[in-house]
Amino acid sequence: MITGKSIWKPLLQWMVTGEAGRLRMSRRLPKWPGRLTVPGLYLHVPFCKNPCPYCPYNRIKYDESLFMAYEKAVKEEIDLYGPHLDGQAFCSLYIGGGTPTVNWRGLVSIVCHLQERFQKIGDICVELHPGSMEVDCLSALKDIGVTMLSIGVESTSDVMLKRIKRSHDARVALEAVKRSMRMGFKSVNVDLMFALPGQTLSEWEHDVKTVVGLGVDQLSTYPMFSFPYSDLGKSNSLQQVERPSHCRVKSMLEFSDKHCEENGLQQCTVWSWVKPWKGKFSSITRHHFIGFGPSAASMTGADFYVNTFDVKAYATRLPSARPVAVSMPIQRRLEMAYWLYWRIYELEASSEEFRRVFGSNACLDAEFGHLLRPLIPMGLVDRTNDTYRITKSGAYWIHRLQNEYSLSYINHLWGRCRKEPWPEEVKL
Repeated sequence: MITGKSIWKPLLQWMVTGEAGRLRMSRRLPKWPGRLTVPGLYLHVPFCKNPCPYCPYNRIKYDESLFMAYEKAVKEEIDLYGPHLDGQAFCSLYIGGGTPTVNWRGLVSIVCHLQERFQKIGDICVELHPGSMEVDCLSALKDIGVTMLSIGVESTSDVMLKRIKRSHDARVALEAVKRSMRMGFKSVNVDLMFALPGQTLSEWEHDVKTVVGLGVDQLSTYPMFSFPYSDLGKSNSLQQVERPSHCRVKSMLEFSDKHCEENGLQQCTVWSWVKPWKGKFSSITRHHFIGFGPSAASMTGADFYVNTFDVKAYATRLPSARPVAVSMPIQRRLEMAYWLYWRIYELEASSEEFRRVFGSNACLDAEFGHLLRPLIPMGLVDRTNDTYRITKSGAYWIHRLQNEYSLSYINHLWGRCRKEPWPEEVKL
């Protein structure tokens, strides 16, 4: 039986990307990166003391000997790229996990190695677990130039934290936020999860009010439906999870927006609000980026590729060869679609930036006007001069549509790569 969903997904994919069939990644080795456009760096640290059952990202339980092998290997991977990126400036370095500071001395050593190889790096952003951010750790991060922190508080309710099996309580999380703010970093972001199992609107309102009341620079909120209902999420056996209704998610998001705006934080992405004079903290909106570490992805314009997820396989492959598991060549139209996807996520797509990225003859309207203009009379998009802006009402529904695609791709790619270190092919 052919369902409506099975029809509109490939149809919309063709309209946006120009690709009719399912995208495929293979064992083909990608080209070395050339000159990159507005590039960032990413470092993945796949270790946690207590891996959370709902987390979809590549992570394993911390083992000191395995971490030492990882640390050696990731420095070797950095060295492999050095000659090919000589003189390249990077707008940022984002460090995610896992728990990047699970061994903060090792992390400091890796970051220093990166800084020796790539001397033009902008902001350095680190994800933090509230239980792994002691004063000594934060001081060391500040000393090596870390400017932005993102703290995974997730909830200010001990009941909710226990329900999602977090290894910290609310007191530890809030004290960690206060501690980091006293240290004088450029920006402190707090992550909160909403639509948690059994969570009421009033409980969510308490979370938002508590965190905003601390004076944080940015609040990022993530609905739990983003992953646990995928194949990856089901494999984690997270109990008590029910898919939240549209109304429930929408009402929580609307409160977040209203309360943040009332307290001086402006919406900067579908799920995030920031003090307008502060730099936005984001891991995923760089146009080009190079990733280091197991499961790290890279986007060069010519290729999109992902390293093997397996830490031992990753360490064994280096330094003789790049630890790339699968890759996919990127055609110009697909790269444009990738750019549009993340500009919509950031609520604004301008013709000026489109030309800056793709050349003076590139035209946003010619490529995607047929998709964006019909959204204007629907109240989902506004247009001022040459810039499309997502409206308040449009942000929620457009992101729901984005989720359908990203979750599908993540399921296929990450699910396969977690099972096999070196897949022959992955159909997205």
